[in-house]
Amino acid sequence: MSNSSLTYLHPEITGIVSAWLDHLAHERGAADRTVRAYGSDLRTFLAFLAEHRGGAPSAAELAGLPLVDFRAWLAALQHKGLARSSINRAAAAVRGFYRFTARTQGRSNTALLTLRTPRLKRRLPRPLPVEAARRLTEAAGGADWIGHRDAALLLLLYGAGLRIGEALGLDRGALADDPATTTSLVVTGKGGRQRMVPILPMVAQALAAYAGACPFALARDDALFRGARGKRLQQGVVQARVRDLRRALGLPETATPHALRHSFATHLLGDGADLRTIQELLGHASLSTTQGYTGVDADRLRALYARAHPRA
Repeated sequence: MSNSSLTYLHPEITGIVSAWLDHLAHERGAADRTVRAYGSDLRTFLAFLAEHRGGAPSAAELAGLPLVDFRAWLAALQHKGLARSSINRAAAAVRGFYRFTARTQGRSNTALLTLRTPRLKRRLPRPLPVEAARRLTEAAGGADWIGHRDAALLLLLYGAGLRIGEALGLDRGALADDPATTTSLVVTGKGGRQRMVPILPMVAQALAAYAGACPFALARDDALFRGARGKRLQQGVVQARVRDLRRALGLPETATPHALRHSFATHLLGDGADLRTIQELLGHASLSTTQGYTGVDADRLRALYARAHPRA
């Protein structure tokens, strides 16, 4: 987006946009890349409205924006050839901004609630092979405390199936007083839903090694995983670390922190775990979400069927 589009911002909106982006970065803990993308999406939306309506919209005008204008904006994005995923991200940014203004400015827009965005094609998870997952988690380790931290974190993603946000949201109190004796964690997932996750001994040992090496005081109510300056570790740092590791190991670009969660579920399925158990471990609200993993291991399921079914 060009800098000229900034002139389409109404003076009273400029400060609200800045406050929202600051909220995303410091209160929601969004990665820098996400903040930049959402900011660009929102400003593009406001620039479209300025051209579409003949002037930069004020806060009151945004609150009263009719559904037809939102639809015209989506149509303009589609006309530019944006991918469905990009359009949905832009819509998510605008919705997030409106939620922020409703909470902080008392201005909401009911028309936005009925806006429908393009349906995304459902993509199957892309897990890592067992050997690749092992190499990635092992390569993360190091002699310093950051190496211990990265090893413990990636083992937690692969060994317990946590989302990266769930792992980074953990406080020290989630572990036992002696971290090496931790056998389970209470994890808060999407929608505030909590679940109990069993912890393997090797994961507990990695967590204990990190907790012992961490140079910062780890009180029960403090963040478990810390950045280099002692604050709660951010997702962008972890993603960059995994990106460097996969390049060094020659792994595909699909080797991401979230791929370790997929690998956890797929490898459990491959060893005979049932979908209901995997659903509970992953914290999926619906079994249909977990069923996506069956498509990943289709070859194994066909072989199992051929061996076990009496008519095969």
